[in-house]
Amino acid sequence: MLKDRETTVCISCRHQLPVTNYHYDNNDAVKKVLYGRVQLQNATALLHFTKKGIVQQLMHNLKYRGHEQVGGFFGKWLGGELKNIDAYKSIDVVVPVPLYKTRLRERGYNQVEKFGRAIAKALDAEYNDRVLIKTKATRTQVFKGRLTRSDNEKSVFDLSQNHALSGKHILLVDDIITTGATVESCASVLLRIDNIKLSLATMAIAD
Repeated sequence: MLKDRETTVCISCRHQLPVTNYHYDNNDAVKKVLYGRVQLQNATALLHFTKKGIVQQLMHNLKYRGHEQVGGFFGKWLGGELKNIDAYKSIDVVVPVPLYKTRLRERGYNQVEKFGRAIAKALDAEYNDRVLIKTKATRTQVFKGRLTRSDNEKSVFDLSQNHALSGKHILLVDDIITTGATVESCASVLLRIDNIKLSLATMAIAD
C-alpha cells in the first residue's frame, strides 16, 4: 500500500527494483540480443525482468490492469537519467512500438505511450506515435522460441509516414526486450528512412 506522497511504486519497492545501469556502464547487453540483426547507435533497458519477480508484477499491472501510470513512472525515471548522457542528447524523436488497432481498442491504450512521452519530454524531443503502424494481429509471443517468434513478427509493421524523419536520430521505445524479434521488425522498417540513426530504450530486459 502506498503511503502519503508515494506514487505508483512505494519507496521500499523502488529500492528493490533490479536496475541495469546499462546506459551508465556502456554495457552492450541489449545490443547483443540484436547482434547481427540490427545496427543501433545506443541501447538500454531500465530494469532486469525475471519471471515471478517484482518487475513482472508491475508490467502485468501496466498491460492488463489499466495501470498506465507505471509506464509514465518508468519513463520519468529513465528519461531523467538519459538526459544527462551525451549519447542520448542528440535524440530528435521518440517512436513507440505500436499495437494493432483491435488490441488498442480492447486495451484502450498503448502501454508504451506514457513511457515514451516521458522520455521525450526529458530529452526535449518530439514524441511521434504515427510513424509506425502494426499491420496485422499476432498472438502472444511470450512462450515461443526466438526463431518461431521472429517468423511471427516478420512483415507485421510498416511506415505510415517518413518524409519528416530523414536524417533524424530516432529512439525506439518498447516495454520489454526478450528475443528482440519485435524490435528487429520495427527497426528494419524504420531503417528504410534515409540517413537516420536508431537507438533503443526499453523498460526491461529479460534475463
